[in-house]
Amino acid sequence: MDIENCFSQNTYIGRRNHQKKMNKGSLFKELFVNLKTTGAITFSSKSLVNKMLSFADFSGVKTIVELGGGDGSITRGIVERMDEDAVLLVFEISRAFCENLAEEFPQKNVHIICDSAENLDRYLDGRNADLILSSLPFSLISKESRTEIYKKSKSSLSVNGKFIQICYSYLLKFQFAAHFQHISTTFTLKNFPPAFIIICN
Repeated sequence: MDIENCFSQNTYIGRRNHQKKMNKGSLFKELFVNLKTTGAITFSSKSLVNKMLSFADFSGVKTIVELGGGDGSITRGIVERMDEDAVLLVFEISRAFCENLAEEFPQKNVHIICDSAENLDRYLDGRNADLILSSLPFSLISKESRTEIYKKSKSSLSVNGKFIQICYSYLLKFQFAAHFQHISTTFTLKNFPPAFIIICN
């Protein structure tokens, strides 16, 4: 099945709208208005994105999922690295961010999904993800919802797939341990605030 046929009108932000791309001020306003769901006081720095993506091997990868598209900081890095025949699914619950992402990334193989990551499996159409890259603020997400996202992410990964998470608390590692067998962490000061990167498979 063509992946674009999997999306309903309510969740897929098409590239037909041609809305003006948000400026930096508008992006930060949206970030603060939705602080409880974004869980961040600023967007990921390029150094943090590069560090995060350095743990992902994009060669030969066909299906990539990003959880929490935000301003597109991580999306940009993924698009720069992914193969031309790979498909990227970006989940984001802010409609304003989704519209901005759809405007910035008009590629046919980049799909912006305005829906919760809890519904990840609905959009994979029975396929497995080779990479899941997340900046979701799990510490602010209800236990029920985050557990569902962990379960869906684990079950959706290919055998050799990786789940990579940016976070600001080392304690999050112990939540992932209940779902992933192999977990490693690293830390970077080249972001405000400093961040942890958790790699699971």
